[in-house]
Amino acid sequence: MAERLVATEDLRDVVKRAWKEVLGGVVNPAAPALVDLALAVASRALKRGKKRVAILADDVFQAVGVDRAKLLVKTMLNLIEYPSADYDKIVVLVASSEGVTRERVGKHRWAELRVMWNMPRSGFEQLYHLLPSPKPPFDDVWRWTGGNPDALERLFGTSWDVEKVAEDLAVDKGLSVAFAERWRAHLAKALEDPDYLWEEPEAEGLAKELVERNLVVLLKGRRPDACIDQPPPEKDPELGIGKYYAWQTPLHREAVRRALELT
Repeated sequence: MAERLVATEDLRDVVKRAWKEVLGGVVNPAAPALVDLALAVASRALKRGKKRVAILADDVFQAVGVDRAKLLVKTMLNLIEYPSADYDKIVVLVASSEGVTRERVGKHRWAELRVMWNMPRSGFEQLYHLLPSPKPPFDDVWRWTGGNPDALERLFGTSWDVEKVAEDLAVDKGLSVAFAERWRAHLAKALEDPDYLWEEPEAEGLAKELVERNLVVLLKGRRPDACIDQPPPEKDPELGIGKYYAWQTPLHREAVRRALELT
């Protein structure tokens, strides 16, 4: 459990007590239960007199289930608006790479969503230089990943085997022969320009499926207040970024391209 829920040293006893009372002391709780535990710890930390509390949750929606995503966000919002004790500051940061979750949560008026795009080139290059050699030239790695650290990890874990990563993504995303055949004409055009998904009415169904499979993302403008950190470029055909839609990474686009080639 300690590897999956991290708390500061002065909250260790609160975590242990909540773990026993909320989860009954289960050694390896399921992800939804672990989220419940984190919220219980935050609430008890406030009661204990903690004046500053931060909750950071990264890609938990897939683990807890999409149907529970909006409830989880509302629960965290209630922790801020209706706390169990007075506080100075509470920060809740919930990040998700799933477009379908964004749609479920974003339709509520209490939700304010911002896009956190891939790393800027300069920061990503610093991360690249931390990896041991041998490795491909940075320009190649940038062209494959678009600055996405998860894609970089995938490549590094396969000894920089682009084909294997693309094939694994195709399997993970359920890019079956039936899917490729059903959307062949529209996919071919979306591979060249993701904004085709925005401009072509008959591609609306495909756009929804690609978002649900976490292959493309609908962009929310480039205003500084619409993004966290640096926004994506206005348009970058090489990386698969359009004005309205973008492929999650060039590797995701390549996975779709290979799925089409197999049909």
